[in-house]
Amino acid sequence: MQLSPATAEAYVRHAFAQMLQVADRLGEPLINRRPHGPHTNAVAALVVHCCAVAEFWLGHVALGHPSDRDRDSEFSRTATLADLHVLVDHTIERVVEHLGRLEAGDGTDEGGRQFLLDGDTSDASVVLHVVEELYQHLGHMELTADALRA
Repeated sequence: MQLSPATAEAYVRHAFAQMLQVADRLGEPLINRRPHGPHTNAVAALVVHCCAVAEFWLGHVALGHPSDRDRDSEFSRTATLADLHVLVDHTIERVVEHLGRLEAGDGTDEGGRQFLLDGDTSDASVVLHVVEELYQHLGHMELTADALRA
């Protein structure tokens, strides 16, 4: 069984749509507030991080694009709701492009795939890793929103 690009895209779109729903529900300035101090994450930072996760794993790890990702800075970023919507729209466009390139056989085995679950270095495993990360962080966003609204 293979993971179709359309299925992967649908799950990525759904995860990001739900992330934006959390951000929209919180509104500004709560999206940039850390619920329990500087060692917790704001919803906006988590959305930024998820966009970077998708680009890094699909663009860099799966397709071999250069990356200058600064993972640590993703968690300190702030954004407006409008910024987040634009960033997510752009990320989804890139994800669709990347999935198309993977379907066309353009994937590379360079760097990062050795960290995937059970040593499965397939393109499908990279895509599933991204989906897993998105939904994991969506859950984190929901908990953060609950803490901020309590």
